[in-house]
Amino acid sequence: MNIKDEIARDHALLTEWRRDFHAHPELAFEEERTSALVAERLESFGVEVHRGLAKTGVVGQLKVGTGNRAIALRADMDALPMEEGNDFAHASKTPGKMHGCGHDGHTTMLLGAAKYLAETKQFDGTVYFVFQPAEEAEGGAEVMVKDGLFEKFPVESIYGMHNWPGMPVGEFAVAPGPMMAAFDIFDLVIKGRGSHAAMPHQGIDSIVMAAKVVDALQSITSRNIDPIDSLVVSVTQIHGGDAYNVIPDEVILRGTVRSFSETVRDGVEPAMRRIADGVCAAFGGTAELRYERRYPATVNSVDETEQAEAAAMAIVGDANIDRSPVPSMGSEDFAYMLCEKPGSYVWVGNGAGEGGCMLHNPGYDFNDEIIPIGVTYWSTLVEQVLPAERQD
Repeated sequence: MNIKDEIARDHALLTEWRRDFHAHPELAFEEERTSALVAERLESFGVEVHRGLAKTGVVGQLKVGTGNRAIALRADMDALPMEEGNDFAHASKTPGKMHGCGHDGHTTMLLGAAKYLAETKQFDGTVYFVFQPAEEAEGGAEVMVKDGLFEKFPVESIYGMHNWPGMPVGEFAVAPGPMMAAFDIFDLVIKGRGSHAAMPHQGIDSIVMAAKVVDALQSITSRNIDPIDSLVVSVTQIHGGDAYNVIPDEVILRGTVRSFSETVRDGVEPAMRRIADGVCAAFGGTAELRYERRYPATVNSVDETEQAEAAAMAIVGDANIDRSPVPSMGSEDFAYMLCEKPGSYVWVGNGAGEGGCMLHNPGYDFNDEIIPIGVTYWSTLVEQVLPAERQD
């Protein structure tokens, strides 16, 4: 791999930073220590620092040369509300909080790129280093956008990156179009009439209705959308009843919907209402649906994806770029930034062995071996998109 020498020499230091972040995880909009360290290090590199966007967000600004073009690079900083299952020295020191998605590594790699670019200055223009809070289901990217991210820091494009367990170290995956799915949630209240469990004929059984509704909701995917399109409707919670011998008045179903197409997404809520209302009416009950759209789909633009491919190829070679990855039904709030600006979101291999434990697993850890790869990718991308003027 073509790792820049200056970055390779910083590997031990960057690993130390990453493990420190891992040991001190902070949840959405609580990233006070993390953002303070990010700002402090950016300032030590000579990068202009802006704090407070989306409460704990940090934006570093580095201008080199006379060029007026500008791009942004984004990393997420928050951890997950889960207990860590690892027992290594840098395991979480905060009960109930864990960097189970690799944001500690993402933050470190972007810091490493800021350090390298500030030292070498081999580009012409402005690069913004966007350290975003609250990616995990709290929509920190949307808050940054609403707080004026692109008005305060005008850019032509923005780029993101995520580690990908199971993909070998030294590989990248990127493609134009959808990379990650849209993320919606729902609460569906099934209302009947409670009764003694020994006398069900005297009530309207909310449990039976809920079971029928769960089953019928799967027909949205199998019968209501084009088979070529992708959709997941998952009921993930069922709450109802408190006693062995009481049929409850109501049951609450909760879950998530994932899709790539806005047309498909637009059709899910009315289909859920139609199915729930129809099933419940058949039994004499009713249904109430609360449907909330969360993250949009993460959709890469064509030109910026070509730039991302070129940067990755310069590091790992053409054979190690997957240009047709299967899009993930997971979601990513970087999508909000891509709704405002063209850009590209890549996956970098976190390893099939060490680093191969899946995201959001208590045994997960970011693979420190890939830190120089990510730092070199960011740095190469900037140098290629904002090339320095040649000195003849």
